[in-house]
Amino acid sequence: MFQRTPADALAQSFAMLSPRLNPRRVGWPSRGVTALVYVTFVALVVQAFLRQGFLVWSVGVGYILYDTALLVFTAMQIWPLRHGARPAPPSDVGSSLAVIVAARNEAAVLDVTIDRLAAQEAAPDLILIADDGSDDATPETLARYGLAQPVLGAISPPAPGLPSLRWLRLPHGGKARALNAAILHVDEEIVVTVDADTLLEPGAIAAMRNAFAAEPELVAATGVIRPMCGPSLSGRLFEWFQTYEYVRNFLSRYAWQRVNGLLLVSGAFAAFRTKAVVEVGGFDPDCLVEDYELIHRLHRVARDTGRDWQVRVVGDALASTDAPATLPAFLRQRRRWFGGFLQTQHWNRDMVANRHFGKLGTAMLPVKAADTVQPVFGLTAFVILLVVLFSGRFQIVLPILIIMAVKILVDLTFHLTSLHLYSRWTGQTKGLRFGPALAAAVLEPFSFQLFRHWGAILGWVAFLTGRETWARQSRTAIAEVKREG
Repeated sequence: MFQRTPADALAQSFAMLSPRLNPRRVGWPSRGVTALVYVTFVALVVQAFLRQGFLVWSVGVGYILYDTALLVFTAMQIWPLRHGARPAPPSDVGSSLAVIVAARNEAAVLDVTIDRLAAQEAAPDLILIADDGSDDATPETLARYGLAQPVLGAISPPAPGLPSLRWLRLPHGGKARALNAAILHVDEEIVVTVDADTLLEPGAIAAMRNAFAAEPELVAATGVIRPMCGPSLSGRLFEWFQTYEYVRNFLSRYAWQRVNGLLLVSGAFAAFRTKAVVEVGGFDPDCLVEDYELIHRLHRVARDTGRDWQVRVVGDALASTDAPATLPAFLRQRRRWFGGFLQTQHWNRDMVANRHFGKLGTAMLPVKAADTVQPVFGLTAFVILLVVLFSGRFQIVLPILIIMAVKILVDLTFHLTSLHLYSRWTGQTKGLRFGPALAAAVLEPFSFQLFRHWGAILGWVAFLTGRETWARQSRTAIAEVKREG
């Protein structure tokens, strides 16, 4: 199924992505023109806002109808989960599997992550720590496993007490470069990327092995992730909202998978066919969301070479990740996520509405194109509602409030039903209670959803200015896991 395997070919493919696979070089409008289009759109919305007439009313209605249409699509696709999921049958000969943990200054949590990986029911054949120029206590943490610090650019011998564990010490170059350098040392058929702040459930690796063994055309898969935010008051609040957000997001991925339109895997816990990653050129160091961008190239190569490569979400591969526990941390994360999403969408704009990519081109990517302006619609609709409400023009407010009430009822029905389907699919019930879910669904449009939209607006600013950088997140939840033993 695959052609290239020599180490020199690997190094070359990681050093330079092929122009044929890089549509960012296609002669379409520049970033400046994109900015002009965006500013023009905002000006039209502001004009509608100032008029306070039918156009104002239509902004909110348009946003509500769009969001409702997506809910209906997702509900139709996930409804079969009421009968439970059908996990891949256990394989007598599982695929060989390596885990790469790309980490920079993660000494405080690295040992917990390694211990969870080593304790897996079908433990990885290789656990490779891709140390991206750490200058903290990472050497001391890894020394607990008997690993001596290798010279810069070299890989250590196996750990004496844990032969699967090795340490690749690299100069600081970012996550994508660390992953690319690490893959050069992977001989296993499957490579799994796990963030240092992500803890896998005991059967997660076994589920990934089985999924790839059962489907030879599977080239990328995401596990199902639950957020954890620590014991503080803000942490509990953000975990409350993000838990239900993650439920909806992973059910949405399942829905798009059913129409062969899945684009998003979670770099915090994702698995790939190693040779496929090599063939398409590895992870792109220029992208803020290297996992998302990689899936686009996998789809491109599949189309160009006539192969039936598949991207899946594996419902029984479960993990928990340390999610933002404060508003500033949350906004930083969503700014980078949305800025990277816009970056990737811009690079791959020629795929939008392109029938050669099937439902991915004609359905998923047009939805993603609409999502680029969704935060503008969402925030604008909310502000307009407040202004019109306080202006006393109740002839406009009443229809809007009726539509919003209907939308909330639709959301409540979907959210509560989705909890049942999600539990049937993943077997996970922790933190998924109907009472808190009901309260979150009612409060989210007036709180958490506005924070999401604001983070996305910041992502627009980062994309248009080109000033987005990686920011280190504090680890509040895993520290609590360590204290609890």
